[in-house]
Amino acid sequence: MTAEPKMIIITPAFEDAEAFSQLLAALAEAFSNAVFVIAVDDGSIRKPLMMSAFEESGVAGEIIKLRRNVGHQQAIAVGLAHATERYKDDHRVVIMDSDGEDMPASIPDLLRLLDDPETDAVVAQRKARVETIRFKVFYQIYKLIFRILTGKSINFGNFMALKPHAVKRLAAMQEVNLHVPGALIASRLRIGASPQDRGGRYAGKSKMNFVSLVLHGFKGLMVFAENVFVRVGIACALMATLSVFGGIAAISLKIMGFSTPGWFSIALGILLLIFMQTAAFALITFMVAGIIRSKSAAPQNAHHALIDEIIRSKGV
Repeated sequence: MTAEPKMIIITPAFEDAEAFSQLLAALAEAFSNAVFVIAVDDGSIRKPLMMSAFEESGVAGEIIKLRRNVGHQQAIAVGLAHATERYKDDHRVVIMDSDGEDMPASIPDLLRLLDDPETDAVVAQRKARVETIRFKVFYQIYKLIFRILTGKSINFGNFMALKPHAVKRLAAMQEVNLHVPGALIASRLRIGASPQDRGGRYAGKSKMNFVSLVLHGFKGLMVFAENVFVRVGIACALMATLSVFGGIAAISLKIMGFSTPGWFSIALGILLLIFMQTAAFALITFMVAGIIRSKSAAPQNAHHALIDEIIRSKGV
């Protein structure tokens, strides 16, 4: 690189070239030549990222084109791994989406808190969201479920600023392929928070539908699969124990002659069904979680197999 930037931006994009161009323009206006952008094109076909966007904005950077669409979380993981390999100096790294919902104007607030020696990463916590009521309701339900199943709290997304050692730590975690915020929590890094409003999209529509959001939330739980296993196991064991005691009570009432005709067989059948269902639920949860985590496991430097080409701006 001809000039050492003070900050590296890692941003994934999928079929969002117009929004990405506007992001570069906003970054150029806010930071001039003090920023370097690593854009991960997540297998776009119709609207791939173009180097002309860098040339028009004057921002330095590179485009990492992936061979196929892997999802924005794994695309970020590729960007992190690439940054640790190629840029080993003490640069602060910011992860943000390219659609405008993560606003460049919020970055200085994140970096200001990152100057604290007791902080390794600073995340953007949303004060206001440009979302539907249905999304807000389901998001609150998801946070509650996440807290119950994992024992952890999550109230932030991909928008974050990281110190160099935090970048290296995350890049070494296979959980980043599943869920970046969850991996950050699991990393045990010291996390600071900066309340920020969410902006509106620069252009186009979000690629995330309701099913995609549910899958994204499920992957967040899988980062803490062991915690989920324990809690689900405890719940299933409690239900199974209660059904056994209920069965013993039903048999005792039958022996003592207190049960009405037909009551004993119905009660015992329901309790047996509860016992079998809790056992089956525990087994299915274990199998599904194991499959998801095995897909996230990858050998070191496996991100190279996903990269089709890397295009750098002039002078880089």
